[in-house]
Amino acid sequence: MTSPSLSPQVSAGTEAAAADSDPTIHDPRRRRAVLIAVCIALMAVIASVSGLNVAQQEFAVAFGASQSTVLWIINIYTITLAALLLPLGAVGDRWGRKPVLLAGLVVFGAASAAAGLATSTEIMITARLLSGVGAAMIMPITLAVITSTFPDQERSRAIGAWTAVAGGGGLLGMYLSALLVDVADWRWLFALPVALVVVAAGLTIRYVPNSREESDHPFDTVGSLSSVLAAVGLIFVLHEGPEHGWTAPATLAGLLVGVAGAAVFVAWELRRRAPLLDVRLFRDRGLSSGSVALLAVFGVQAGIFVVLFPYFQAVLGWSGLRSTLAMMPMALLMMVASGLAPRLAALVGARATMAAGIFLGGAGLALMAGFVSVDGGYLSVLPGMLAMGLGMGLSMTPSTEAITSALPRARQGTASALNDVTREFGAALGVALLGAIVSAGYRNAVGTRLDELAVDAPDAAREGIATALAAADDAGPYADELVRAAQQSFVDGWQQAMWVGVGVMVLLFGYVLARGPQRRPRAEQPEPSPGDPTKDAVAG
Repeated sequence: MTSPSLSPQVSAGTEAAAADSDPTIHDPRRRRAVLIAVCIALMAVIASVSGLNVAQQEFAVAFGASQSTVLWIINIYTITLAALLLPLGAVGDRWGRKPVLLAGLVVFGAASAAAGLATSTEIMITARLLSGVGAAMIMPITLAVITSTFPDQERSRAIGAWTAVAGGGGLLGMYLSALLVDVADWRWLFALPVALVVVAAGLTIRYVPNSREESDHPFDTVGSLSSVLAAVGLIFVLHEGPEHGWTAPATLAGLLVGVAGAAVFVAWELRRRAPLLDVRLFRDRGLSSGSVALLAVFGVQAGIFVVLFPYFQAVLGWSGLRSTLAMMPMALLMMVASGLAPRLAALVGARATMAAGIFLGGAGLALMAGFVSVDGGYLSVLPGMLAMGLGMGLSMTPSTEAITSALPRARQGTASALNDVTREFGAALGVALLGAIVSAGYRNAVGTRLDELAVDAPDAAREGIATALAAADDAGPYADELVRAAQQSFVDGWQQAMWVGVGVMVLLFGYVLARGPQRRPRAEQPEPSPGDPTKDAVAG
């Protein structure tokens, strides 16, 4: 059930086709420039999500901050981004996507520079919050620009390039961030997004056209505020639950706020003539299956990162930079597969492509769960990582297109924001779920091993592999046994989490086969636009 198309108006000004309500770009060279501009802007946002993880210790030392404060420096950005995606995506639809994108780049760039110059945790947290505001203006608009300006026959490949950056850009950003921390100083972490913003802003001013929605209805303020409350509450629960406990007062309060906000949002949107997001659209097979697929795939991906980095660092003894470099094969294969997915979908259909990607992702998890070991090293997890990268790339692009194609062009800011919110919720859920399974599996296994070894280890050694390795320094003759027990116990927890991930992917595979987007008959496929050959390449 796809909503009827609403033709957006191209704003007057510098655009040559201001009088034309169709913002489609027919010049392939300009399309490439637009795609490069929005992907660079997206890279700045994605790199800032993951890049700070490599400098947690440096933050703690520089500001004399506790681990809880360091986590807030990292998490406040994600929470703000997720909370504001829907309303700011809708603002871009109404006020004009180009000016909102430029405003977001300015806010994001200025806040990133302020974070790099911060002299206290208060300044850093404020700068990160403002960075999240700017990112929420940028992220949905980048995809909306593609879906509203690229012709139908080129849109899939452009979305593939966008998805490649969204999926693999975090790892590339983390690698560059780790390199900057190792060779320079943690403050240089923020030079990377500032540089990307400057380039993206220049390209946006020159090449990106403006498009917006003409509406006689007022902006959905109640829906926007309730969506913010729902996102803040639920994301807060997923972030804080594993850290402070699922029954802690703050966690329960966040859950109450999130559920109440979601209930108000759904009730309000059902009765409003021009809703921020028409929740009835989830009856559409493409929108519902695309959202579920992205939620699960991003959840599994984020959960994998939770266990891979400790495996490389605590079990294999690698540095942060080397650990990040070890993830590059998976990230690069994911980006390549994202670019190939539209071509495969054109041949066999979006549902078959999504299902193939999900199958490969589940197979990769099973390979890692079955072969990972303390002594096997990197080669014991590499095949699974490669299968996961290929599967994620193949599944994410058609899932993203299924969501954006369910809403009309004039609502692409909202469609893109829904896509982004789904990714953020999936990532937070995956970290909370798989991270908790790894922790519980470790505690159960290490307790048994330490009891068998009769090692008098501190209680902290039973809580996590990092504390166990630290305790080994004072374990005297039992140091090697304690390290070995901790490493093997972590692998046990890893395997349990991966098998749970396999189960999730099996369920998702069955759901997509049964309820995935239907392939349109050839007669319904869009015709090439005049002067815009279907063979025009879209650079990715």
